[in-house]
Amino acid sequence: QVQLVESGGGLVQAGGSLRLSCAVSRMIFSILDMGWYRQAPGKQRELVATITRGGQLHYADSVRGRFTISRDNAKNTAYLQMNSLKPEDTAVYYCKATLGRYDYWGQGTQVTVSS
Repeated sequence: QVQLVESGGGLVQAGGSLRLSCAVSRMIFSILDMGWYRQAPGKQRELVATITRGGQLHYADSVRGRFTISRDNAKNTAYLQMNSLKPEDTAVYYCKATLGRYDYWGQGTQVTVSS
């Protein structure tokens, strides 16, 4: 079983920054593909950014140039640096780990951006 714990969410003013962290319980972190997703009230969960075990990056158009996904295999942790935050970035942010055909999700962390 792979357990994920997100942290770093909070309340920030528009234009501000936050860094989310996703700590993974298992030492297999280096072979996991990692991703960040978000879900706003009344909306479906959507992809924000992904980073493969090989370091390939992918971003949603809405966050490209503002958000940066990264990973530290030595710390079993993935990160999402969010800059120039907008009110429409308000959502619960979830971390996902993928190993083969299995997906593992964290519990989510709330990000609220005030205008």
